[in-house]
Amino acid sequence: MTCLLGLALSAAGCRHIAPVDTAPLDAIGMGYDAIQQLHALQITPAEVAQIAEIRRTGFSDDDCIAVMKIYRRHGAPFDGGDAMTGLAQAGMGDDDILELARLNQLGLDWGELQAMRLAGLSDPIVLEVARHHAEGKPVLAGASLARLKNAGMHNGALLDLVQHGVPDSQAAAILSYRRHGVSDAQIVRHFTGS
Repeated sequence: MTCLLGLALSAAGCRHIAPVDTAPLDAIGMGYDAIQQLHALQITPAEVAQIAEIRRTGFSDDDCIAVMKIYRRHGAPFDGGDAMTGLAQAGMGDDDILELARLNQLGLDWGELQAMRLAGLSDPIVLEVARHHAEGKPVLAGASLARLKNAGMHNGALLDLVQHGVPDSQAAAILSYRRHGVSDAQIVRHFTGS
């Protein structure tokens, strides 16, 4: 009887774990080596779907592996497929999107970053805003930056304002200066002290 109980407990502890089905990755053209690297990163079924989404968008096998490694370093499951796809469709470069992943900025607020890109703000501005958010530092909001761009400010001046951490509370004053014909250079000097 003791032997039967021991065998039953032993059998219960030795359940075979089925490998994750990565056929969707193979079907979209991901290479065998890349799929094996994803297996080594213990990809889950939900992550297979996310990786397939970004791969279809045009991210390379290497980018897919890189983003999985980034999320593993963050100790989180990869759930940024929608964000990466949306940002790529808005015209943001793959390397810049991976930088956003490194900054852990592909979470709930990624829509603001996408809207900034769609408003014609450059990748460096979007990345700098994300860096400030990641560090908890003040910065002009995406909507304010879009209004300033629509008022005729150039990306270079906007980047200067963002790099200097001009807070969003200054956006109305900057816009007023711009509407009164103050140049980009004068605005940057006034609001950054440089």
